Amino acid sequence: MTKNKFYITTAILYTNSKPHLGFAFELIQADVLARYHRLKGEEVYFLTGTDEHGITVSRAAEKLDKTPLELADEVAIQAQDLTQQLNISNDDFIRTSDKSRHWPTVIKFWNQLKENGDLYKKEYEGLYCVGHEAFIKKSELVDGLCPLHKTEPEKVKEENWFFKLTKYKKEIKRAIEEGELNIVPNSRANEIINLIKDAEDVSFSRPVSSLKWGIPVPDDPNQTMYVWADALTNYISALGWGQAGQNSVGLELPKSIYVHGFLNVNGQKMSKTTGNVVDPFSIIEKFGPEVLRYYLLREISSTEDGDFSEEKLIARYNGDLANGLGNLISRIITLVDKNLNAELIYKEELLDADVALKISEVVARCDTAIDSFKLHEALAAIWELIGFSDKYMNDRKPWAADTSPEEFLKTMTNLVMMLHHIARMLQPFMPETADKIMHILGVEPGIDPTENYKFLVKKSAGLFPRLEQ
Repeated sequence: MTKNKFYITTAILYTNSKPHLGFAFELIQADVLARYHRLKGEEVYFLTGTDEHGITVSRAAEKLDKTPLELADEVAIQAQDLTQQLNISNDDFIRTSDKSRHWPTVIKFWNQLKENGDLYKKEYEGLYCVGHEAFIKKSELVDGLCPLHKTEPEKVKEENWFFKLTKYKKEIKRAIEEGELNIVPNSRANEIINLIKDAEDVSFSRPVSSLKWGIPVPDDPNQTMYVWADALTNYISALGWGQAGQNSVGLELPKSIYVHGFLNVNGQKMSKTTGNVVDPFSIIEKFGPEVLRYYLLREISSTEDGDFSEEKLIARYNGDLANGLGNLISRIITLVDKNLNAELIYKEELLDADVALKISEVVARCDTAIDSFKLHEALAAIWELIGFSDKYMNDRKPWAADTSPEEFLKTMTNLVMMLHHIARMLQPFMPETADKIMHILGVEPGIDPTENYKFLVKKSAGLFPRLEQ
């Protein structure tokens, strides 16, 4: 039987400085989707990487008295380290300075665009934002500054190669409107259609006099390829294409584009150019990767802007993880360990109908939320089951002296099964925590307990000791 395939990529990290929390957030979101689709039995390929060419990297390297490649090497290592520290399950990591894997694809891509008549050369005069690595319209400025980077764009007049984006505007608009290109959330689709409506042909190169750090334009040694031809091609170079950009060279459009919001600090968008960034490595060192994953995915809407603060992170930790999930695990395991000699044999007849219904409802809501890229809502559903489990335990009072052995066993069977499903649903979000819960329950990886399954619980130190604010 052929498996469904799911290919997911992140925007690749620009190597003008070390990774910030915004990139970490995107890695985590993509990781949730990759892990979720693997759990569904699909064949998943998950790519991330680094965007290493351009003026911003050159200028940043010059300030540090380094070559652009030296800086790119450093940041690429940091980015790969971040994926490991966050337990990101990417299958590959692509670098745009890689002359063996990436450059052949870019060169083939360029030549095919040119053969199709979609590249032309012209003199251009406009406002160039270094932070965007793109020309920006005067109408987009706020008080003469780029609204995102708070910098004044440079006036540039030069001869460049341009891509005929306008040739494909109608086709892309149609694909979005007919659902062939799915924009998630759907509310962003009109934004993108409006952007396409006003889009002009795109600059695909810069003169070598302005940009030396990049891939040379084939048969035009005085020009260097620009980010749109170079960096964006990583999504196919990692797959070995060119060792076949989108419509113009006969490739299919993506199936879906997941549009997430910005991470803000004190109400301002986080940006390396403006310098108001949060270091993810320091947050991981202080709180651990699982806590950071949970906070970002639960506190911040998957598709809207959100504000980061350590105070909110600690509040979420104590309320949801220490007092919520951690306390529930401790109470259940203690009771099974003390009263059942750490052993519970599952009997389906002991599962209450209302508990079974609640589990199935929450699992369905969690899946629907993930499929809709509402990861915060998926976690909210899981925590609803945690709250339901707490209430079930408090109502049943299995510790009470007058509880019969039969009633105790029934109560603990329901609680253990709810905890098992909580762990299963947490796997894409908090994989280490989910594995620890399964280990505590004595459940082997990949096993779905059925009739007569023996849970052999193991007492352990609390997963989430309370933090002092």
